[in-house]
Amino acid sequence: MVLSSLDKMIQLQKNTANIRNICVLAHVDHGKTTLADCLISSNGIISSRLAGKLRYMDSREDEQIRGITMKSSAISLHYTKDNEEYLINLIDSPGHVDFSSEVSTAVRICDGCIIVVDAVEGVCPQTQAVLRQAWLENIRPVLVINKLDRLIVELKFTPQEAYSQLKNILEQINALTGTLFTSKVLEERAERETESQVNLSSEQGEQLYDWRTGLEDTDDSHLYFSPDQGNVVFTSAIDGWGFGIEHFAKIYSQKIGIKKEVLLKTLWGDYYINMKAKKIMKVDQAKGKKPLFVQLILENIWSLYDAVLKKDREKIEKIITSLGLKIGAREARHSDPKVQINAICSQWLPISQAVLAMVCQKLPSPLDITAERVEKLMCTGSQTFDSLPPETQALKAAFMRCGSEDTAPVIIFVSKMFAVDAKGLPQNKPRPLTQEEIMQRRERARQRHAEKLAMAQSQGPLEPTQDGSTLEANPEGEEPRGDGQQVETVTPKPVTEEGSQQESFVAFARVFSGVARKGKKIFVLGPKYSPLEFLERVPLGFSTPPDALPPVPHLAYCTLENLYLLMGRELENLEEVPPGNVLGIGGLQDFVLKSATLCSLPSCPPFIPLSFEATPIVRVAVEPKHPSEMPQLVKGMKLLNQADPCVQILIQETGEHVLVTAGEVHLQRCLDDLKERFAKIQISVSEPIIPFRETITKPPKVDMVNEEIGRQQKVAVIHQTKEDQSKLPEGIQVDADGLITMTTPNKLATLSVRAMPLPEEVTQILEDNSDLIRSMEQLTSSLNEGRNAQVIPQKTQEKIQEFKGKLEQHLTGRKWRNIVDQIWSFGPRKCGPNILVIRSEDFQHPVWPGPVNKASREASKYRDLSNSIVSGFQLATLSGPMCEEPLMGVCFVLEKWDLAKFEEQGASEKQDEQNDLVKEGQRDFARYSGGEGQELHDGSFEPFEKRTAQKGEASLSDCYGPFSGQLIATMKEACRYALQVKPQRLMAAMYTCDIMATGDVLGRVYAVLSKREGRVLQEEMKEGTDMFIIKAVLPVAESFGFADEIRKRTSGLASPQLVFSHWEVIPSDPFWVPTTEEEYLHFGEKADSENQARKYMNAVRKRKGLYVEEKIVEHAEKQRTLSKNK
Repeated sequence: MVLSSLDKMIQLQKNTANIRNICVLAHVDHGKTTLADCLISSNGIISSRLAGKLRYMDSREDEQIRGITMKSSAISLHYTKDNEEYLINLIDSPGHVDFSSEVSTAVRICDGCIIVVDAVEGVCPQTQAVLRQAWLENIRPVLVINKLDRLIVELKFTPQEAYSQLKNILEQINALTGTLFTSKVLEERAERETESQVNLSSEQGEQLYDWRTGLEDTDDSHLYFSPDQGNVVFTSAIDGWGFGIEHFAKIYSQKIGIKKEVLLKTLWGDYYINMKAKKIMKVDQAKGKKPLFVQLILENIWSLYDAVLKKDREKIEKIITSLGLKIGAREARHSDPKVQINAICSQWLPISQAVLAMVCQKLPSPLDITAERVEKLMCTGSQTFDSLPPETQALKAAFMRCGSEDTAPVIIFVSKMFAVDAKGLPQNKPRPLTQEEIMQRRERARQRHAEKLAMAQSQGPLEPTQDGSTLEANPEGEEPRGDGQQVETVTPKPVTEEGSQQESFVAFARVFSGVARKGKKIFVLGPKYSPLEFLERVPLGFSTPPDALPPVPHLAYCTLENLYLLMGRELENLEEVPPGNVLGIGGLQDFVLKSATLCSLPSCPPFIPLSFEATPIVRVAVEPKHPSEMPQLVKGMKLLNQADPCVQILIQETGEHVLVTAGEVHLQRCLDDLKERFAKIQISVSEPIIPFRETITKPPKVDMVNEEIGRQQKVAVIHQTKEDQSKLPEGIQVDADGLITMTTPNKLATLSVRAMPLPEEVTQILEDNSDLIRSMEQLTSSLNEGRNAQVIPQKTQEKIQEFKGKLEQHLTGRKWRNIVDQIWSFGPRKCGPNILVIRSEDFQHPVWPGPVNKASREASKYRDLSNSIVSGFQLATLSGPMCEEPLMGVCFVLEKWDLAKFEEQGASEKQDEQNDLVKEGQRDFARYSGGEGQELHDGSFEPFEKRTAQKGEASLSDCYGPFSGQLIATMKEACRYALQVKPQRLMAAMYTCDIMATGDVLGRVYAVLSKREGRVLQEEMKEGTDMFIIKAVLPVAESFGFADEIRKRTSGLASPQLVFSHWEVIPSDPFWVPTTEEEYLHFGEKADSENQARKYMNAVRKRKGLYVEEKIVEHAEKQRTLSKNK
């Protein structure tokens, strides 16, 4: 196919029905970029010989070196089928788990996706992840089973074995789709049930329970992948061939004389052909009959490979002539069989034809966007579509229509910002010179030449030869210099910009409705923008002209400066972009951080945030080598934060600049970018900062040598607790049950706090519902402050009830009785996995939003004090006593909160104040008695008010500072001591680790895992191959350098995929010392065997500059001098 011109692309963009926005998704190294190369070569952008070797979409240097894709990039392709012209916007995405955020950005702006699966490795962990991402975004997938050549060349399968392997892969991927579909149907049914329960009238009578799940009635046949449906293509991208069964059905219907429709249904599956009767029958495997797919398709491909690999010239020529192909002399003579296979197959079964035909037939155009997807995109947080303003709901029709008329609202979604070198922008490129400009230059060069000649003659004939030679060379040497000047005159802009900003940001976006025009003014909606808040702030509503708008949070107004057509490594200028197209937008770097929604109307809500599969967990502190370069580093980190969808930039309390990334490869890429592109300075990077959590557990039943803790042990423990108690400061009472009682420094209030470990399930529920807890906190705070909070949406109420029900279900037993209703706060940051419970009957301040009851008038009296208690709890959960890390899975119970003394003092002080004020009032009255009555009343009343307030404030404060501050400090300390009297444990972040390895290197993989504290969960053999899949968990603390070590030890035969999974308690006690005789015997007096938890704890304390209890000289008798005395 010929290289399409820009004008052609602009023309194709206008026909929305023939646009296909697709992305290529797969596990790492399954052949996405090679497949993309083959599709690009069909447009003549690159040579078909280089397809697969060039990896055109991998434009970064580190992508080419590592051989993996690290960012999603788009290209527009032109394809013609049956006189219909299509525009295919293809987005190539990464497969490495560290860059799964890039997959999310690509999936959001597509309507369909190509899932690529390796025919040997089959469905891998990342295949499951990308399929789930596509499912969550409601986009339709098609399947490409790639690397079929590996089955022939590497595994040396027979066609029959290859067929079984392909069938197996299809079953696996369809099973995955089935689970996703089932969960969706069951969710919808649960929603319908809750709605019907709400609407159910209280009719008496026999109720029948419907046992059907709804799965029987729902049609799911269109979801599954099957070659006879036309949504599966078999390819070998590196050899340039691919086919769908439709291609062969067409050929064989003419040859055998069986209808094409019949062949389409029977070419895949257990059918065989009776050639004599020319009938197709159901195959009976026992008879050893070959299925049609094997007999008619695979055997032909196998015989071609066999002939080429064995260099059977006659057979090759016979195949070429029978297929009617023309092979060039160069390919025919080539010694590499791969070149010959590529030459034959790319003509016989062109891969681009098969894949693009499937894309155009099976994937939807932007006009086919589903109502469900639109509603999902528009409903952020816990909002339902019905709760949005009517103007916002009206935009749904614009989405569905995808109209390009002037009245249609312009809606654009920016999924990410990517950095481009300013020189690479189309407006900054040197343009080719016109004929007139070349003539002018030539004329100028002649004049200069003549002037020089004249000057040389006037100087005299001293050096004619030398001058002559320079003059000879000059005319040709002059022109480039003139050319350089011309480039400067044409593009004066970048010269000025180069010093200040080398990188320019382009927004990776898609137009969902309306036409995006260059120079158009548009609203930028941040992720937290709300149309409801806009209506509250702007009295005239959405019809207000943009210039007259008051400042609205998260709303900006900007101009679309430049529009670009994304062509892989190149950008092309556009004047306007019709709806349904993918585009680049320049000039938004000051308005958009990572992603945003652009709309011509402020009634549009921001789209739901992108869902990222990988959580950023790897942290490093960064600083410049030369402290004077700190401003460049700060500026560089800002740019990096904008350019990467997943990275997080933090400045800690210690002043460190911290970079949070998804994994080691991602971290390396971010650091390279920071050094070479954004900051352009030398930086020093700390060791990775490993996150931990602190928790408490139930007292252990057995000691460290697995002896049951008996009477002897108890004696030792009592001695130990007595020692511990003596360590506590004065004024702190400890109950045998672990209840800590503490008094504020001014002795006016007493707090009694107990810490209890939460069950694991509850901690998990709290973690999963952090967003819901945050929205509950906002609702309760607005109700308590007396603001007219908006009505809680029905959906949110249901979610809160469900969440509450789950907690009640898991918090059962005597000690957890009624505890859910007494929850006062969550922490840290009011949405974490720890809870604060208040047992006091007279003080009710639940966290659950609801109508403010009468009893809360008493609460309002103590609101400031209660806020202090909550603040103390928040501080305690944010940094625990072991190594100042956040707490997890701890319940603090405030058993008693005694304010009697505080109230007594308050009452006595009030009495004294009133007496003082009466006396002062009398004095004021005497002073002002000459004036009018009204003035007298005003004049004496105001000072009264002011003095009362001042005295009231003074009474709450004393030599220990404000009383609220004392409460915060006391509560924090009480919580910390309550933790310290219980068995404390560290929690480590854990990765799940998936490793594919051959049987002969399994031992080495296990050796590396056990050395790094890994734990193998399961190991299974992949059917039909010699590959094993190992699933393991590995602490994040031990994971640095793990991938490299495994690759080295296994000679590159195994490579792991690490994804953050969960937090796990480290079983060993960091403060353990031997107490019983058995422990002394087993561990020795010093007990200096490795304690993993203590090692981690001391490392964190050292990093934070906290006191570390360790001996400088461990064993004095073993010390040696370095050099022997002579």
